[in-house]
Amino acid sequence: MYRIIGILCIFLLVQEEEKITWSQQKKLHWGNFEAAPKYDTDAVAITASGITYGFSSKTYSNSDKVEYTTQVMAQFYPEKSWYLKERVNDTVLGHEQLHFDISELYARKFRKRIKETKFTKNVQQEIAEIYDQINEELRDMQNAYDAGSDYSRDYAGQIKWQKLIARELKKYDNYKRSPSDND
Repeated sequence: MYRIIGILCIFLLVQEEEKITWSQQKKLHWGNFEAAPKYDTDAVAITASGITYGFSSKTYSNSDKVEYTTQVMAQFYPEKSWYLKERVNDTVLGHEQLHFDISELYARKFRKRIKETKFTKNVQQEIAEIYDQINEELRDMQNAYDAGSDYSRDYAGQIKWQKLIARELKKYDNYKRSPSDND
């Protein structure tokens, strides 16, 4: 006898909200930034991106056996992302794209941790704990990136971060979304 648990956890936003799933072939453009700009801040653009995940699991009542499947995605939220048209350029767009790329890096790290974890019957809680850890690391990296590139104004810092994230994405290449994953 077994029990099936299906949970879809979408953090940050409701499922109906427009989102763009990260793709190496498809880069952001200013038309993706749909929110009204905010003029009461020093920012000239804001990228709303993050990690969503879903999973289903099957546990067996007379066994410690746990079967599960997961889906992890880095997503960009156009309706929460904005820019000041008169103050941006291609450098700023590249900076915003790298924020999205950093989200993808941490989606890959999340997939790796899931793959390497031996889950118990508390799989839902255990995946949620990994997600919380990954999100904290993601926030720290996003903040370090803004500081290290002075929000795209430090050209050398921006280039350094581009190279670092490209290397890190390559390092976690085995944890890219598979072509069979649904968007």
